[in-house]
Amino acid sequence: MELDSFDLAILRLLQDDNRLTSEVVGEQIGLSPTACQRRMKRLRAEGAIAKDCAVIAPELVGGRMTLIVTIVLERGRADIVDAFKRQVQDVPEIQQCYYVTGEHDFVLIVTARDIAEYERLTRRVFYGNPNIQKFNTIVAMERVKTSLTIPL
Repeated sequence: MELDSFDLAILRLLQDDNRLTSEVVGEQIGLSPTACQRRMKRLRAEGAIAKDCAVIAPELVGGRMTLIVTIVLERGRADIVDAFKRQVQDVPEIQQCYYVTGEHDFVLIVTARDIAEYERLTRRVFYGNPNIQKFNTIVAMERVKTSLTIPL
């Protein structure tokens, strides 16, 4: 996909606020609303905009803990790695999953209402998986920055 300077400008604006109208975007980057609307539609259709979503403030919806979990698989076989990748797709508490290099195989960002809920998740997802050799949990004490923004 070829992105020109207008496409990049649109992406910069939308990743900060994806509710901006084509009129507002056009005004800020110097294109007509119609041209912006066409470009925004193309950026979504071609996958440059992977998802439109709302970032929820956990403290306003009952509070949630954030946990960073590292996973080491029993064996590094491709079928085991692929099976784990598929498994995490079906676990809503796992917000992000990264397949990484180094001494760990995966790093997960997990949310739970409290430590009891997290413990139930560990039994269901981690202890219940014979291919997980070990996992380590880091509890986040404070959310300092939350962003998926990509510098463009």
